[in-house]
Amino acid sequence: MVSFLEERPKNIAACQNVLSDAKSVQKPPPPPGFLSISRKKLLHNLEISAGTMVNAWVDSMRASSPTHIKSTPSVADDEGSWNLHHPSALEMFEQIIDASRGKQIVMFLDYDGTLSPIVADPDRAFMSKKMRKTVRKLAKCFPTAIVSGRCRDKVYNFVKLADLYYAGSHGMDIKGPEKLSKSKRDTELLFQPASEFVPLIDEVYEQLVETTKSTPGAKVENNKFCLSVHFRCVDEKKWSELAQQVKSVLKDYPKLRLTQGRKVLEIRPTIKWDKGKALEFLLESLGFANCTDVFPVYIGDDRTDEDAFKILRDRGQGFGILVSKFPKDTNASYSLQEPDEVMDFLRRLVEWKEFSTKTQSKM
Repeated sequence: MVSFLEERPKNIAACQNVLSDAKSVQKPPPPPGFLSISRKKLLHNLEISAGTMVNAWVDSMRASSPTHIKSTPSVADDEGSWNLHHPSALEMFEQIIDASRGKQIVMFLDYDGTLSPIVADPDRAFMSKKMRKTVRKLAKCFPTAIVSGRCRDKVYNFVKLADLYYAGSHGMDIKGPEKLSKSKRDTELLFQPASEFVPLIDEVYEQLVETTKSTPGAKVENNKFCLSVHFRCVDEKKWSELAQQVKSVLKDYPKLRLTQGRKVLEIRPTIKWDKGKALEFLLESLGFANCTDVFPVYIGDDRTDEDAFKILRDRGQGFGILVSKFPKDTNASYSLQEPDEVMDFLRRLVEWKEFSTKTQSKM
């Protein structure tokens, strides 16, 4: 999905074509430097182009935030085919364990929609006590990281587990426990590749809050190295208006790009960094950069998690698990429907690991 900013060159080119056509039919040729096109026609074409662009974004917003499946035979067939290619990780648990034997499992977990349910107010996306207990046990069995679009500090306040690695702001703010799991060095892992963008992010945040306040339900979240414009509580009829508001602010900031996720528009620096890059960085930090005996597992529900799913598919190591009740285009290998199923899957991993450890100790 391209951003509003990436679409601008296409719009300019379209306008240039209109101007070129106007020149070709003008007789006699106009004086040098004179554009033979009316201001009214030019503005009309720009209006059409901008409207088309916003409409495309609204369509994409709907596609990335499905709320139901139409019960038609074709959709049912598509769903069956999708489930065949992305089977339940719970149903395929034994096959997953067989694939990981003799390898070090490393766990990567998204937060919203994966460890906690999606809620109307993003500030109240609390994980359950049962989920926290499960993740705590998981981290004792395997190196575990939380990879989220949220501000790292905010995610930590939700999870409240010190022995995990945290990658906030789509991996642009990474911090680990004081002792790295494999090297045992008493140094703190801290990596912030977009630190120079913080003043710019703060500036745009203030503008977005002011610009979107006229749209009921819109909420702008400052995640330190990126921004999130939540539209979960915005009437769908107002999505076009909100997209236009965000576009109007970002047109003056070419160093920022717009992407989207599940009921959220994401504004990020244009650096080549995402959740997939964060996954690779963490594997390297853990000492598994070029290892063939590592088995990374990434569980996430959002479009931004696809970068990590693709990395795992390209590496040919481990796999991704998409959390979704609806079929989606994805690079994940398996699926789970909701956070409760995620918790069940993590529990089974812990039980398998504890049983394996006890069996080996007896032998």
